[in-house]
Amino acid sequence: MRTPSSRVEPRLSRRRALAVGGAALSATALAACGGAQRLTSEEASESNPLVLRMANNLDPKHVTSVALEEFIADVQERSGGRIRIEHYASGQLGGEPQVLGQLRQGIVDLTRVGAPGLAAWDRGYHAFGLPYVFDSEEHYYAALDSEAMREFFTGSQEQNFLGLTYYTSGARSFYTASTPIRTPEDLAGLKIRIQDMATQVQMTEAFGASPIVMGFGDTYTALQTGLIDGAESNETVLNQSGHGEVSKSFSLTEHTRIPDMLVIGARAWERLSEEDRTLLQEAAIASTEAHKEAWAQSIEEAYAESEEMGVEFIEDVDTDAFAELAAPVVEEFASRHQEVADLLDIIDQARR
Repeated sequence: MRTPSSRVEPRLSRRRALAVGGAALSATALAACGGAQRLTSEEASESNPLVLRMANNLDPKHVTSVALEEFIADVQERSGGRIRIEHYASGQLGGEPQVLGQLRQGIVDLTRVGAPGLAAWDRGYHAFGLPYVFDSEEHYYAALDSEAMREFFTGSQEQNFLGLTYYTSGARSFYTASTPIRTPEDLAGLKIRIQDMATQVQMTEAFGASPIVMGFGDTYTALQTGLIDGAESNETVLNQSGHGEVSKSFSLTEHTRIPDMLVIGARAWERLSEEDRTLLQEAAIASTEAHKEAWAQSIEEAYAESEEMGVEFIEDVDTDAFAELAAPVVEEFASRHQEVADLLDIIDQARR
């Protein structure tokens, strides 16, 4: 049993402050040396390669980090060593908002980011944080693998980034210390930890719960001490982050399916020949296909290990009731942002 801190610290701890400071120093160092290596891929060779820097805040052992490593190895092999990618995992260069700023400035060249995090630069990405826009895993994959979606991913060069591919992060559901969530009424008044997304705030309020924006690292302690009643994520949070030790009820509301995106900065993209752009895209898509199988395996492991921890998986959830309450949230974002409406059309077309 892990022994996390007994309370959520409202200010940065010394350790976290040092980590943030270290990330800032690392980013500054990268920026300082960034101008020294401005090769194009056509000028690069195995002995003098084009080096691209990738930021990722996931642990190196995470299934998505493994997919990124496979992508890196594939790019190096396909390019004959002319293109190499340095992988800075575990948030070495900062959190997702900081890294996205670095990407747009050309300090880093690639990053993995939760899709709604890109909404600050392209509002269409809000659609991925909206509830019940995907009917199933099959619909989700059909939509994200469609040609129209790939055109959307690569259509943001004016915003200084392009999407190379996506990685699934599963279906997100509610989990609590003990209260099974079968209907929206079961959520009424509960304090639920959510990610810092406008879509999640409005969704949680629509379900009758109180949304609590909180850093993921503080969630375990908040659940353990009763500061919050529950949270929402996919099943791997139970075994890989140990939340199954303090949360014994996982209700399969499956309210969102939020992809991770592998994006490249426009400045790095401009240094690639057309042939090498295709090379990176093909390697990225190949890593996505392998990741699908790896993700499915990680979910199976999560179920087996979590049940051993005493977690009960609640399957008899009234998802229709949740979807009905969520519909006005989806409609509001679609009416407010044409980009969201356009992306929802792409998702809808995948049903046919």
